[in-house]
Amino acid sequence: MTVVAHTEYLTIRTPSRYEIRDITPDIERVRAAAGLWDGTILVSTMHITSSIFVNDHEPGLWRDILAWAEKLAPYGEDYAHHQTGEDNGDAHLKRMLLGHQVIVPVTKGALDLGPWERVHYGEFDGMRPKRVLLKALGIRE
Repeated sequence: MTVVAHTEYLTIRTPSRYEIRDITPDIERVRAAAGLWDGTILVSTMHITSSIFVNDHEPGLWRDILAWAEKLAPYGEDYAHHQTGEDNGDAHLKRMLLGHQVIVPVTKGALDLGPWERVHYGEFDGMRPKRVLLKALGIRE
């Protein structure tokens, strides 16, 4: 067995301001490229208006998540952040609600997620390219 450290970047551009996207296949692709047998994959958005989180791949739930985040941090409010000339104060707050990174365990050459768990990218200020860091660390068989 050998130690592996493998880094890739995923670029995501959403067609709308808000979107949730399942990126689990991208994480599996990185696991395979790294040959990771046992370890972890860090998945971290590199932008302060997007998030990474684990939940079910179910469009109704995605709509619920977006509606919940909108209730807690509504678009169009008079946020102090807007005094900088930006209009995305809500997106920064929504990112804080869902988090900016997850660590995915890898066991015996497979992502070790629960039966309904998937890794998602949440966008709250979209329509421009954003990067996600995928860093596989552990051992190869």
